[in-house]
Amino acid sequence: MARQRSTPASPEASVDVQRAVLDGALDIIATEGAEAVSMREVARRAGVSHQAPYHYFGDRAGIFAAISEEGFRRFTDEFRRALDLPGNIAANCLRAYVSFAVHHKGHYRVMFRSDICGIRTHEQTLSAADDAFLALLDLAEAVDPERDPADAMSLPVALWAQAHGLATLFIDSPLLDKLPPETNLEELVDKVSQLTTWSTHGN
Repeated sequence: MARQRSTPASPEASVDVQRAVLDGALDIIATEGAEAVSMREVARRAGVSHQAPYHYFGDRAGIFAAISEEGFRRFTDEFRRALDLPGNIAANCLRAYVSFAVHHKGHYRVMFRSDICGIRTHEQTLSAADDAFLALLDLAEAVDPERDPADAMSLPVALWAQAHGLATLFIDSPLLDKLPPETNLEELVDKVSQLTTWSTHGN
């Protein structure tokens, strides 16, 4: 009896498996940290074969690079939307940055770690990171179109420093446990931004 040839997986099925693998890795990173990621545990969380993560991503570095690429692209979209919101542009962007970190903890914990994010080894990840940085630089143009180009970095860097610090405190420190249960994080971020001199820009 002739042996039947196996039917190749459909493109849709391949996408579903890749999505499941990334979601499995993101769950591990969000709850236990990037160091806890292993190909076997990712496969178990994703509900796929042990070989599936290797087939689609090669190794842990490939998974981290894909997570970073996806994270940078999502961040860019959310940050650019914040640039178009009414009100204080700088404060809106600070809120968007911190909100992204809190709601995409798995992505965020990988994106800004130069040792694992993949920007030095994966071109698509580097391209996504560059787009995110350009969005950050657009903050200066949106706030003050007449700003001296030589001073274009100061405001974005000031916002980035504060936003990254706040985001890290919220997701990787005991701060949230020490806040009153009724604390609204967006309101807290707004109040913090009001204490900084750069937040007066963009009204």
